[in-house]
Amino acid sequence: MADPWTYSGKVTAIGQGGDAVTLVEESTFAISGRGGDISPGGSAQGLFVRDTRILSRLELLVNSEHPEPLAALGDEPFSATFVTRSNPRPGRADSTLMVVRSRYVGQGMREDVKIRNFGDEATFCSLEIFVDSDFADLFAVKEGRRSAVEGDISREPHRDRLEISYRRGTVSRGVELQFSPLPAKVGEDVVTFEAIVPARGEWQACIEVHPVIEGKVIDPRYLCGQPVERAAPAERLAKWRRQVPQVETDYEALGAVLLRSSEDLGALRIFDPDFPERVVLAAGAPWFMTVFGRDSLITSWMALVVDPDLALGVLQTLARFQGTDIDPRSEEQPGRILHEMRFGEAPSLSLGGGSIYYGTADATPLFVMLLGELRRWGLAREAVEELLPNAERALEWIERFGDADGDGYVEYHRATDRGLANQGWKDSWDGVRYADGTVAQAPIALCEVQAYVYSAYLARAHFANEQGDDATYDRYRSKAARLKADFNRDFWLEDKEWFAIGLDANKRPIDSLTSNMGHCLWTGIVDEDKARLVADRLMSPELFSGWGVRTLGTTMGGYNPISYHCGSVWPHDTAIAAAGLTRYGFVDHAVRVVTALLEAAVAQGNRLPELFSGLDRNDFPAPVGYPTSSSPQAWAAASPLLCLRTMLRLDPWVPYGRTWLAPMLLPGMDHLKVEGIPLGGARVTVEVDRGGVEVHGLPPEVELVSEPRHPATAA
Repeated sequence: MADPWTYSGKVTAIGQGGDAVTLVEESTFAISGRGGDISPGGSAQGLFVRDTRILSRLELLVNSEHPEPLAALGDEPFSATFVTRSNPRPGRADSTLMVVRSRYVGQGMREDVKIRNFGDEATFCSLEIFVDSDFADLFAVKEGRRSAVEGDISREPHRDRLEISYRRGTVSRGVELQFSPLPAKVGEDVVTFEAIVPARGEWQACIEVHPVIEGKVIDPRYLCGQPVERAAPAERLAKWRRQVPQVETDYEALGAVLLRSSEDLGALRIFDPDFPERVVLAAGAPWFMTVFGRDSLITSWMALVVDPDLALGVLQTLARFQGTDIDPRSEEQPGRILHEMRFGEAPSLSLGGGSIYYGTADATPLFVMLLGELRRWGLAREAVEELLPNAERALEWIERFGDADGDGYVEYHRATDRGLANQGWKDSWDGVRYADGTVAQAPIALCEVQAYVYSAYLARAHFANEQGDDATYDRYRSKAARLKADFNRDFWLEDKEWFAIGLDANKRPIDSLTSNMGHCLWTGIVDEDKARLVADRLMSPELFSGWGVRTLGTTMGGYNPISYHCGSVWPHDTAIAAAGLTRYGFVDHAVRVVTALLEAAVAQGNRLPELFSGLDRNDFPAPVGYPTSSSPQAWAAASPLLCLRTMLRLDPWVPYGRTWLAPMLLPGMDHLKVEGIPLGGARVTVEVDRGGVEVHGLPPEVELVSEPRHPATAA
C-alpha cells in the first residue's frame, strides 16, 4: 500500500457543494448522497470512525425501490435530515408516502426513519435496509485505491442486531447495528421491516450504529429514544455559540462570513478522551478530523479573539505527545512537535490510539510562539507556566536537530524515503521551486520557518524577563537579533527586491517570488528598510489575484493557478500576509487584502475553503475552486477571525500592562462592534465608527494605547 504521507496521485472528489452530504463530529464523519444512501462501488462514501470506514453501504429501499430524493437539510455539522418520497403506485400520478431520514453522527451513528402516509387509506410498506462494511483505511478511500478486502470479514445476524467483524493480523475492528422496533428480519446484508402505515399517519424505526474497536463495543453519542438536544455534541455546540463574541456591523459581508467561520470552528473541535476538558482543533473536514501540529497551532492563534481555550488545549495536547526518542520511521526527535496524528491500524499512544508522524520543520517553533502569544493575552497563567518546560525542550530541538549543520537556520531533510519531502506548510512534492521552475531538494531552510524561530526566541526572552532571569533574557534577545540580521542578509535578493523562499543545501537562495514572505512580515523579522518592497511585491499583479495572495508568482517557472501550492490562493496565507502588512503600517495594502478575502468568502457561500485557484479576478467573476479542497478547513475557517483582529489592530501585551488598539474600517463600513473579546480574564467590547473608538471592560491594570504597535517592538 502506498504511504499516505507521500501520496501524490489522484484524490477521490466528494462533490464539494454538489450531491455529497458530509456530517462531522470529532473523528467521526459520514459522507452520503443527497437522498441519505451510503452507496458502495468504489466511491468515497461511508461512515468513518477513527480513520476506518465502518459502514461502506447503507441503502434504504421502499417496496423494493429507491425513494426519490427531495431535499437534504443540514441541521447541525453532525446531523442532517433527508427527505424522499416512495415511487407512486401503478395508476397513480403521485406518491402518498414520504420517507424522512434523520441522521446524527458522533462516535458512531443514529438514524431515525419515519414514513408518513398522506393518503386516505392505510398502506402496506416493505422497508429494506442494505448494509455492508469493508473496514477500509481512510487514506485508501480518499485516494481511491481500495481494490480488495485485506483481512477477514465475518457477518453474524441476530434477532435485534447485525454484527460485522474484521480482523487483520492483530488488528480487530467491527460494527454492530441495532434495530427497533421489533420484529425486524435481520440477514447478513439486509434488514427488513414490514409495516402498515395508517391513513394520514406515520410509522417509524431507529438504527444505532456502534463501532467495535479491539473487541469493545462503543455506544454512539446519540441513542434511540433519548432527546437529541441533550447529547454531548449538541450541548457543546450550544455552549460554543453562547461564548463566541458577538459582532455587529453595517458591512454585511463581514457579519455573514464571521458567523460561518465561528460555526465551522465549532464543528472542527475535537476532545481528548483522556482529558475531555481539553479542546483541540482538527485540521479539516472530512479527511483531516485529527490533530495536525502546524494547522492546529496557527488556527488557534487566529482564533484567540474568539476563544483562547482552543490555543491552550492545542498546546497541552501537543505537549503531551512531544517527541522524546529518535525514530527515523516517524521522524520523532526529542523536543519535536508532531506533524500529524492518525487513528488507523497502527497502534500508538495518540488520542484514542493511533500513529504519530513528526516530519515538520515549523510546528516546533510555532508551539513556543503560540505559548508566548497566549501569555501576552494574559490568559491561563498557571497553565502557561506548566508548559514552559515543553517550550524549553522545543527550543533545544531547534538548536540541536532543527539546525543540524549549526549555521543558525532551521532546515528540514526527511529521515527516510517514506517521509514528507517538503516539511513546511507548502508540503507537496513540488511546493518549493527556484524562479526557473526547478524543484528544490532538501535540506532546505524556509524563510517563514526562520521567522517563526525568531518569534519563538523573543517569546522565550519575555518569559525570562517576567521571571527576572536576566541571563536567559539576554541570551534569547541576542539570538533573535543575530537571526534577524543574518536572515535579512542571506535571504534578501537585492536584484529582485524580495526574500527567497528558502536556502538550499549549498546555502544558495531559492529565488522564486512567493507568498511566504508575508509570514515574515507577520513575525517582525523583516528589516524596516525592506518592508515597503515586500508589501508592494505582495500586492503586485504577480502575486495578488484580486481574491487573495497567490502562493507563487505568475512570472515564475512552474506557476500553475490550479495547482495545490504553485499559484493557488490559500486563505490562511493571505490573512497572515494582511496581519503582517498592518504590523508594518501598510494599512491601505491590508484593507485591499482583507476586503478581497471577505468578498471571496461571500462568493463561495460565506465560507472560505482550504484553497482556491489563483486565476485572476479580472478574468473570472468568482473564485474558481480547487476540486479536493477541504471545507470546512480549520485555518481557512479561522482566517476571517484573524482579519477581524487585523481590522481592530488589536495587540495585547497584558503582562506589561498595555494593549494596542488602532482600528481600521473597510470601504463601505461605518460601524463595527465586537462584544466579548477574551482578554486578561475579562470580556472586552470594542465599538468603532467613523467618529472614533470606544472600549469597555478592559482589565483595570491594562493601559489602552490608541495607536498601532511599532513593528520593531518585540513580539
